[in-house]
Amino acid sequence: MKIRLGVNIDHVATLRQARRTPYPDPVDAAAICLSSGADYIVVHWRKDERHINEKDIARLCERFPKKIHLECSFTPEAEKIALKYKPGTVCIVPEEEGEVTTMGGLKFSPEVQEKVRNMVAQLHQGGILVSLFISPTADDVRIAKRLGADIIELCTRDYSEAATPEREKKLLQELSLAALLGKELGLEVHAGHGLDYVNILNVADIGGISGMNIGFAIITRALFAGLPQAVGEMKDIL
Repeated sequence: MKIRLGVNIDHVATLRQARRTPYPDPVDAAAICLSSGADYIVVHWRKDERHINEKDIARLCERFPKKIHLECSFTPEAEKIALKYKPGTVCIVPEEEGEVTTMGGLKFSPEVQEKVRNMVAQLHQGGILVSLFISPTADDVRIAKRLGADIIELCTRDYSEAATPEREKKLLQELSLAALLGKELGLEVHAGHGLDYVNILNVADIGGISGMNIGFAIITRALFAGLPQAVGEMKDIL
């Protein structure tokens, strides 16, 4: 199976926000990534707009129709932005106050399930495919299916931080089983979080995963090799 590469460009915007300048422009970064082998562009909109802001989303969706994969939480503000600018896909993710980055998959309490179900329905009415960022467990895969997801993104954070080969092997098995179940239920399966040019190899070997979403490793590699080469190297691995 061909694995599609989604490049997260949040940290291009992070660098811009450090000085509040117009550059580096995430739209320019998106164009380079797509011309260098990326299949789509990933951006995470947070309410505090610490990196990607609403203006970025508007420009990206206008410039690259159906090539933008928007990550956001299950909030009215995020839903409004998604429906206004119509990215190709939206991935609903959890957000915790004060977190540096997303810490894991959605925690499916009854309240969260209701909010996610309603947002999925609204996005579908707007013609947008919906992904849910989940832990690689059978229960969460089944819940995602019940909530109407088109896609699941399996969180690879624990795998990427595994301290021992034994722990890594166990977590790879969990990812593999979750991917298999997702495919059996008719879901498209993605994976992401903490993946780099080395640890991605084992995940890429898992059957059933059709998309990998990677940001930090590519952007940091680009500091030394340039963005076209950094994207191209990751695409070659996949």
